[in-house]
Amino acid sequence: MKYFIFLMGLLAFVSEAQTTKTYKDGELLKFRIHYGIVNAGYASLEIKDKFINNQPHEHVIGKGWTSGMLKWVFPVKDNYESFINKKTGLPIRAIRQVQEGGHGKNLELFFEKDSVLTVNHKRNTQKRVAAKNVQDMISAFYYLRNNVPDDLNINDAVEIDLFFDYKKFPFKLIKLRKETLKTKFGKIDCFVFRPLVQSGRVFKAKESLSIWITADKNRIPVRIQADLAVGSLKADIESYKGLAHPLTTK
Repeated sequence: MKYFIFLMGLLAFVSEAQTTKTYKDGELLKFRIHYGIVNAGYASLEIKDKFINNQPHEHVIGKGWTSGMLKWVFPVKDNYESFINKKTGLPIRAIRQVQEGGHGKNLELFFEKDSVLTVNHKRNTQKRVAAKNVQDMISAFYYLRNNVPDDLNINDAVEIDLFFDYKKFPFKLIKLRKETLKTKFGKIDCFVFRPLVQSGRVFKAKESLSIWITADKNRIPVRIQADLAVGSLKADIESYKGLAHPLTTK
């Protein structure tokens, strides 16, 4: 449960390039999170246009929270934000404010030309790491919706460099198959992908996460399934608005 915003970031890898943009200002996606058989909470992603220093940017806000009885047993209130330069598609700043159980983080990242400066507001410390042309977990979602090659075949893989927890690291994503998924909005044709993730920190094994995304022009995620270090997690799309294109259903 505590990693569902992290998983939202991993959804970045499930999009293929489009000749027209896959999203627009005002898009809002909301997901219902299940931890095992428990309705654990919700996560959302919203994008808004914003001018910073007279330059067009996109401000993305990702939120996650527990619901029902779980919010009393293990309260979660997470806020992730990313400020993305529209011209380059790269983030200039990111925020990670996490409250999970009795633990919390308050980090702010500044993406510069050849490095990333992480400011830990809770501990009042700073750390700069050499890293170039990297995405944070939220900005990657929007960048790759428009920039992964559209000729990706079954069993082909794509890679991108991400920056998370003071480190730069690569992700590799494999396209598995095309599948029709039954959702609350009707049957939706989807592509199924599997990112090869770092085992141990979050997931049981390198191949423990599967993601379904729409095969239409929106390329939005509709389901994630993951085996965590403790338990399993599933996220299904609960609602959406402001899509750039009509959602294709059967």
